Amino acid sequence: MRKAFALLFIAMVPVALPWAADTGTPTFAECPVAVSPPARRAPVDLATAESRAYASQLRRAAKGPVNFAGHYVLATWGCGAGCVTGGAIDARSGSVTLLPFTVSDWPLDVTEPLAFRKNSCILVVQGSRNEAGGGTHFYAFRQGEFQWLKSLPR
Repeated sequence: MRKAFALLFIAMVPVALPWAADTGTPTFAECPVAVSPPARRAPVDLATAESRAYASQLRRAAKGPVNFAGHYVLATWGCGAGCVTGGAIDARSGSVTLLPFTVSDWPLDVTEPLAFRKNSCILVVQGSRNEAGGGTHFYAFRQGEFQWLKSLPR
């Protein structure tokens, strides 16, 4: 009986812990979200000093269409020569989550270092974050936070 239970437990581990093993490169399809832009947009919430520093960029972007994670507008702007940063604006509440890094040194064949979809919570970052660690980096945007999933070096 003990042996049968152990075998059953071992067989269930990959099902119970899908992220425990290396599942390869994260894809947009692995984090689907329903696209549901609100009928009425909330004003951009500039509650933090950091978000107030980017008020113009955030307000301008918030007028655009939902383009990320179902009901967010992912805004990007330059932060120097060959540098990009940005943030996710919740079109429902107006809350802002700024990227926890800047992006620079992306490959020459890449025109946009951030890739995202309106029906997915995945963000793909190509280049160096905060001028270090070049490569391709994968994040999931969940519960208002960018959560690192995986990085692949260049």
